[in-house]
Amino acid sequence: MATLAVMAFETAIHQWRAGERRLDEAPSEQRRALERATSAIYAQLRRRLGSTFTTDELVALYDAGTSWCTDLAVSVAPAAPWAWDPTIVADAAFARYMREAVDYAGGRRLEA
Repeated sequence: MATLAVMAFETAIHQWRAGERRLDEAPSEQRRALERATSAIYAQLRRRLGSTFTTDELVALYDAGTSWCTDLAVSVAPAAPWAWDPTIVADAAFARYMREAVDYAGGRRLEA
């Protein structure tokens, strides 16, 4: 079972880091709306998981679906459809929030 969690984490972190790269590479005229959506999703992650969570909990939330991220992005940036792309805003928010996991430090997942 632990092997499956590691594989899920490795897949998720790859996707999340790619989302951060897409956000960083976005055209400057789109950045404001993208950052607004990403920040709103990040804040919702804090409400859903709290300040003490593990990478497995974050992966489980991601695996459960991110349609709520798109809904939130639409609500905070209704005139900016480019900011509704979950492969940018959701993945970047999850990547940023991952850094606060109790079992993540120094750019890597800590082994128990």
